[in-house]
Amino acid sequence: MFKKIIRSFDYSIIVVYILLCLFGLVMIYSASMVTAVERYGYSSTHFYYRQLIFIGISFIFFLGAAFFPYKAYKGNKVLGFIMVASLFGLFALFIFGHISGGANSWLHIGPLSIEPGEFVKLSVIIYMAAVYSKKIGYIDNINSGVAPPLIYLIAVFFLILIQPDMGTALIVLAIGSVIILCSGMKLKTILKLASLVLILVLLFVPVLLIAKHNVLSGYQMARFTGFLHPFSTEGKEGYQLVNSFLAIGSGGIKGQGLGQSIQKLGYLPEPQTDFILAVIAEELGVFGVGFVIFGIAYLVLRGIYIGIKCRDPFGTLLAIGVSSWLAIQTFINIGGLTGMMPITGVPLPFISYGGSSLMVLSIALGILVNISMFTKYEERYKNKQDLPDSVTERRNYKNFNLH
Repeated sequence: MFKKIIRSFDYSIIVVYILLCLFGLVMIYSASMVTAVERYGYSSTHFYYRQLIFIGISFIFFLGAAFFPYKAYKGNKVLGFIMVASLFGLFALFIFGHISGGANSWLHIGPLSIEPGEFVKLSVIIYMAAVYSKKIGYIDNINSGVAPPLIYLIAVFFLILIQPDMGTALIVLAIGSVIILCSGMKLKTILKLASLVLILVLLFVPVLLIAKHNVLSGYQMARFTGFLHPFSTEGKEGYQLVNSFLAIGSGGIKGQGLGQSIQKLGYLPEPQTDFILAVIAEELGVFGVGFVIFGIAYLVLRGIYIGIKCRDPFGTLLAIGVSSWLAIQTFINIGGLTGMMPITGVPLPFISYGGSSLMVLSIALGILVNISMFTKYEERYKNKQDLPDSVTERRNYKNFNLH
């Protein structure tokens, strides 16, 4: 039984995941050497060793999620725990939260720093995929089919927005929207929801303008100003974006060479996090950036393929949710450092420095591997010649096919 499961693993996902994490580790060391010495004085490897620990812990969680049957997530008790835990984490920020990067997004528990918003992304995917897969028969009923998950989505969106963490809030809203679009709702129902959202946005804009100091801090507003007028505000709001442009532009095709970035020498704030791709572009050029983009794109497309192949609606929505998360977060990160959209402080998946983001993304990718493994395993036993021979094997197959 165990050998059959191992053979059903999607090893291509595992290989790409490991390669991206290791590449990110090398680039974090390169990008953070000066920042580490400037901030901590004693070592240029501070961020490198911390990220190495994060990768080790995250890989354990990845393996755990890969072996844990994904269908167990849609149990009522599990969903209830996911809802309560995610809401509790967001509410706790208003009491025990720590401000970093202009947002009250972190909880400090001893030596650990946890970002609840990262875990909420996965919670939204699991909860909405589970609920909508259970409501397939009456999914176009606004009151009983559509509303419950939508209320949860809007609640966590506003709780994250008022931290204020615009980037994470937009990702959560976008992921939820993708799951809704792929849930099997009729176009008529989707248009009704779109009209409702439009009305809410129009109502929310005046409130935002009146109370922008609460919802959008001066730090957040500066990012919009820097996005609109980067060169006229290059000494202030546009400082990060202009230096990102300089890093990307100086990299060219081949780059300046590993470790040879100029912008990481104090010109580009926090080069190991949100702007790490700018450092990659400067040091490794198009080839380095292409490696990252193609690696993440493979995971996204593979996830969509797994979702299409899976015959279980829950597995399909779960796979599409994880894939859309990777795609949306990558797009927002690249959009910020290239000037296509305001800078939001969103990390680049598997590449940027940070434990919370890497851990949750690893769990999500492990779930994707489990869905793929289950789908392959089920397909093998659809053929008569591959049916289990013994009573024990049949019992094991039935246990694996949890409902």
